[in-house]
Amino acid sequence: MHQSAAPAVDFSADADLITFLKAIPDGRYRRGVRYPQWYLLLLAVLGILSDSRSSRDLEAFAKRHHEVLNQALGLNLKRWPTDATFLYLFNKAHLHRFGEVLQAWMISQIRDGAAGLDQLVCDGKTLKGSAIETEDGNHRFVAQVTVYARALGVALAQKSYDTHASSERAVL
Repeated sequence: MHQSAAPAVDFSADADLITFLKAIPDGRYRRGVRYPQWYLLLLAVLGILSDSRSSRDLEAFAKRHHEVLNQALGLNLKRWPTDATFLYLFNKAHLHRFGEVLQAWMISQIRDGAAGLDQLVCDGKTLKGSAIETEDGNHRFVAQVTVYARALGVALAQKSYDTHASSERAVL
């Protein structure tokens, strides 16, 4: 696997999302890579914000916007990425690092960073279908805790955990 060190990132408010996405190490094998990882991640973010719900939706989004993205980003990509390209990316990408980078970029867009947030809201949810009964008759499940910035209306961070190994309080 191609393991490049993450380049230094300018976490200032002037830095665009692409600068942040370029800081994520590429987990894909070098052979056969046609698209820069930052480009695929950008397409995924834009596609998801445009209601894409699957890798096929992301391919359709990439196809629809191929020419305008090539022009806007100064690229000369002959073809748009397929659904298989997105599936491969999601299997090989450092998604944990992607979450960290996306969070850092969102916070960089807030005047005074996270210090400017006066109220954070925490919410925990059990993931559907994850409950199993343990030998002692208790239930164990996977849960997720999300921290929201109320004033901005966005999630700043989220983390999943196994209730057998941790607790909501520990995760927060």
